[in-house]
Amino acid sequence: MKYDITIIGSGPGGYVAAIRCAQLGMKTALVEKYSTLGGTCLNVGCIPSKALLDSSEHYHNAHKRFEEHGIKINDLGVDMPQMIKRKDSVVSQTTAGIDYLMKKNKIDVHHGLGSFQDKNTIKVLNDKGEVNTFTSAKTIIATGSKPANLPFIELDKERVITSTEALNLQKVPDHLIIIGGGVIGLELGSVYARLGAKVSVIEYMDNIIPTMDRTMGKDLQRSLKKIGVKFYLQHKVTGVSRSEDQVTVTAEDKKGQTVEFLGDYCMVAIGRKAYTEGLGLENVGITTDKQGRVEVNEHLQTSQDNIFAIGDVIKGAMLAHKAEEEGVYVAEYAAGQKPHINYNLIPGVVYTWPEVASVGYTEEQLKEKGTAYKTGAFPFKALGRARASMDIEGQVKVLADKQTDELLGVHIIGPRAADMIAEAVIAMEYRASAEDIARMSHAHPTYTEAMKEACLAATEDRALHV
Repeated sequence: MKYDITIIGSGPGGYVAAIRCAQLGMKTALVEKYSTLGGTCLNVGCIPSKALLDSSEHYHNAHKRFEEHGIKINDLGVDMPQMIKRKDSVVSQTTAGIDYLMKKNKIDVHHGLGSFQDKNTIKVLNDKGEVNTFTSAKTIIATGSKPANLPFIELDKERVITSTEALNLQKVPDHLIIIGGGVIGLELGSVYARLGAKVSVIEYMDNIIPTMDRTMGKDLQRSLKKIGVKFYLQHKVTGVSRSEDQVTVTAEDKKGQTVEFLGDYCMVAIGRKAYTEGLGLENVGITTDKQGRVEVNEHLQTSQDNIFAIGDVIKGAMLAHKAEEEGVYVAEYAAGQKPHINYNLIPGVVYTWPEVASVGYTEEQLKEKGTAYKTGAFPFKALGRARASMDIEGQVKVLADKQTDELLGVHIIGPRAADMIAEAVIAMEYRASAEDIARMSHAHPTYTEAMKEACLAATEDRALHV
């Protein structure tokens, strides 16, 4: 069998690249190690975590807020096995959708561990020990990432777990200890806090979600404290041990004092690392950097010009939509087109409640660059739509160039921030000014009115509803 292009890895970057390649007329193969398509995102990442986030938010609202809405419920409880079953159903429907898309686009799917024999020959070893070998003019590496760990922590995947196992707990933990105050830890921590667990977050840095605008981290920490999450910042974890059903985490606080945390589960959520094991990169002379990421040029080509790499396996934010953009980019570049990606406009999102979303520069980055800027902010509590739904936490914060008024960054914490950020991405792609947004009609009442008001605040401090 001969293919024009083969993609190894079927996550959001891989399967989207395959579809775009097929649309452009290439004979396309997709290789996936596991039995279902979709990679980490669809199977043990974005989609299942969002299913649990929504379930837990429904429970939390029913428990804490429905009475205020005039809704009374008796015998409210958590059925964790049913919640996991629904999550699994969502995953099954979504991965089945990828199967359909592969058939629709006439993409050959090969299940098994894909590896390079040489720059044009791919070997696929399936779980029955059978080997399938074919040639491919071009190949895209899209093998993604897996949870990172500290060298002294033994993950038993029962009580000392990663996000993968945290998506399948059959009971609500009594005390979930989370190592890491980043996106994954906070999303799953908020799930179990809403369901009634005691949750402790241990973070080495002095703030949570450290890659986002510092204002967002402070606001999110304040919000999560309200549902009982406890934060231990500037704490360095030094050990994790398990005794039957109890886990002990030891750490040094900012004064160097040893502190202990006792819980029934410990989730390690310190980030993810590129996954390249078994690819046979050594057979084609492709190297990785110190973090294990495949090195690529500006066209996402490796040291072999017919082999590309995208997504979590290369440098940059580990985000599904970043991988998708790169998948489309490589497909179109391989077809002779001239695509582009503006990495500064890849939005970042934290799916807690309230959600956090941002695009462009943070205030800290602008200060570091020496860019003259101005700010505008608008709180959701001043918005009629937010008061109607009782979602009054958070704000929209915009950063604009002090001279030109061009939007440089937008940061949102509040209801539906993940959807609202798209307006900022579009505006910044077209290099809009804060004044441009301020003069556009936003439907009333909507959450997006906060975006308009923040832009009004950034331009001569003329927000209308504060």
